[in-house]
Amino acid sequence: MATIGFHHSHEQVHPAGLLAAAQHAEQVGFDAGMCSDHFAPWSVTQGHSGFAWSWLGAALATTSLPFGVVNAPGQRYHPAIIAQAAATLAAMFPGRFWVALGSGENLNEHVTGDAWPRKQVRDARLRECVDVIRALLAGEEVSHDGLVRVDRAKLWTLPDEPPLLVGPAVTPATAASHAAWADGLVTVNQHPDRLREVVRAYRDAGGRGTAALQVHVAWAPDADEALAMAREQWGVQVFGPPLAWDLDLPESFDSLAPHVSDDAVRASVLVEHDPARLRDRLADLVGIGFDAVYVHQVATDPRPSQDKHASAAPTATHVSATLGRFLDMAGEHVLPGLREVLG
Repeated sequence: MATIGFHHSHEQVHPAGLLAAAQHAEQVGFDAGMCSDHFAPWSVTQGHSGFAWSWLGAALATTSLPFGVVNAPGQRYHPAIIAQAAATLAAMFPGRFWVALGSGENLNEHVTGDAWPRKQVRDARLRECVDVIRALLAGEEVSHDGLVRVDRAKLWTLPDEPPLLVGPAVTPATAASHAAWADGLVTVNQHPDRLREVVRAYRDAGGRGTAALQVHVAWAPDADEALAMAREQWGVQVFGPPLAWDLDLPESFDSLAPHVSDDAVRASVLVEHDPARLRDRLADLVGIGFDAVYVHQVATDPRPSQDKHASAAPTATHVSATLGRFLDMAGEHVLPGLREVLG
C-alpha cells in the first residue's frame, strides 16, 4: 500500500504551529511527513521560513512518524554539515529519516553573497556534495577539492543505518541524472503525462527505491474560498524552472502575481471543495506509479502581524484553523477512502 504523508511548509506556517500540525496529522491517520527547507518564503504573503533542521528534531521527537526534508547542499549548506545533521537525526530516530538532495533555488542560496551558478554547474556541484555526504555517512575521512572543498572531515557519531539520500526532480532529464546515485525519487504534481515521463525516466535509467509525489492541494468547503486561498498562498509558485530557480527575492515572485491566471493556479494545485473528488484525484496521481504521496495543503491562515507589539507567537499546541480543518476533513473523508482505492 502506498504511504500517505503530509507535507509541512515552513514558508507558510510558524514553526510552532507547524509542529502542532505534524502531531495533528499523525492523530488523524497520516503515515509520514516531509518538509521544505527554505531561508525565505516564495511570497511575502506566506510570511515565514523557520529553520527546518531544528524543527525536524522536534517533529521526530514528538511523533512516531518518519520524516524527510528537501535540502540543497553546496552553497548555503556545506555538505559535511548536512552529513552530520542527517547522521545525528538518523542515529536518534533509526529508520525514520531521509533527505532529498537537490541543486537549490536562488531564493534561498543568494544569502551567502556568492554568485548563483548556471544549471550545469549547480548539477555538478550537487553530485560532488552527494559523493561527500555518502562517504562521510560511510565513516570515511573525506578531503575534496572541487566545486566544494572539504578538509579531512569525519563524522564521529554515525547511525547504524545511513539515511536514504533521495533525488528531487521536476523534469525527466533531472530524474534520469539522479538515478545514478539516488536511493529514491521525489517530485511534485504537474500534468499527469509529465509525471509519467519523470517516473519513466528515473526507472529507465536504473533508478532504485521508492518514487514519491508531493501534491499541492487547496481544499476548503466552498469552491470560491478554495481558489482564493490557492491564489493567495501559492499563486506565484506556478512558474516552473528556470524562472522559479533563478529569482532571488519573495518580492520578485510577487511581482509576477498579476500575470497568473486561475487556470494556471488550477494546473499547479488541486483546488477542491469536494472530499470524495479530492480523494479520487489523489488516487489517480498515485496510480501513475508512485509508492508514496505527500499532501501539501497550501491553503492556510493569513500570517500573523509582524508588528513587534503584536501578541505572542502561537504555542506548540496551536494549529491554524485552516490547517486543522483540512486535517480533520482528510482524516475522516480522504485517508480511509484513499487507502481503500489504493488497496
